[in-house]
Amino acid sequence: MKRNSNTVLPLKIAAVFSLAGLSFLYFAWPFFRFIVYAGEKKSPERKVNQKKWGALKHTSLNHPRNGFEEEYNFTRNWCEKQPMQNWYINSRDGLNLHASYYPVEGAKRFVILCHGYKGTRFGSVAHIARFLREEKCSLLFIDERCCGESEGTYITFGAREQYDILGWVSRLNEENTDNLPIYIYGQSMGATSALLSSGHIEDEFKLPKEVKGIIADCGFSSMKKQLRDIATDWFHLNWIELLLLRVDLFCRLFAGFSMKETDTEEALGNNTRPILYFHGSEDTYVRPQNTAVNYERTRAPKEMVMINNARHLCCSYVEPVLYREKISEFFEKYDGTK
Repeated sequence: MKRNSNTVLPLKIAAVFSLAGLSFLYFAWPFFRFIVYAGEKKSPERKVNQKKWGALKHTSLNHPRNGFEEEYNFTRNWCEKQPMQNWYINSRDGLNLHASYYPVEGAKRFVILCHGYKGTRFGSVAHIARFLREEKCSLLFIDERCCGESEGTYITFGAREQYDILGWVSRLNEENTDNLPIYIYGQSMGATSALLSSGHIEDEFKLPKEVKGIIADCGFSSMKKQLRDIATDWFHLNWIELLLLRVDLFCRLFAGFSMKETDTEEALGNNTRPILYFHGSEDTYVRPQNTAVNYERTRAPKEMVMINNARHLCCSYVEPVLYREKISEFFEKYDGTK
């Protein structure tokens, strides 16, 4: 039986458009899988993905191991040898999240330590941990979702991690029977997640009064800007708006978030907590302009410290005295505020 030509032509057109649409989406899928998809916990795919990311030139150049390996390893090993308690909470979307709690006798405050993209609780944040102990801070080292011992399949660049931080604040406050000050310290994606967590005005998600401030080291201002900068600086791709559009679609369909949720503008407009910003002037992983943007967006009391000649995550290594002095001053200034 012959098909009517009036039927065949629309079918061909539909097939062409379907193929074009699939092709349009296909070329963004590997990028999404590499950047957002972490894989199942302990799966070979996750380990391979992390290894590939760590092998990228800009990742290795900006890591503290580049130039500060001995000091980095020493502080990391120090953290791993300390007697800590394993803590667990459930995320809003049902993930089992892990952290290590290190109480100090005679504590003056609590600090929640939030590591960066594809990091772990005893990675780059370990370098500042010993100093914080000397400052009589009880410490909570969190494993972000998809990292360390925490569950997760998709890294959401702060969209979901901000709520994980709020969960840890709530859990930590259960131990805070003396109503001591709580600070959130974040690096890179951990810094952005901390900033996003500060902007909620709904009672359900608002930070408790015990949280006195945030310390944000080399955070970015949005996932979209960060991916655009990486594409330009690392891969010399100067026009990727269509790619980002497709990645955002995959984020919505598979990971349950949109890039817009990672933008700090609204959160920093709502935030009332003081923020101490750090960034390295030679950071080619997260451009220093990100912290300048976040600083300008902040309506609460704020200070920005730009460390000359420091790469990503290296501010505390390049200028350790200044870095610690600024944090000590921050604690002294805001510990007793209401």
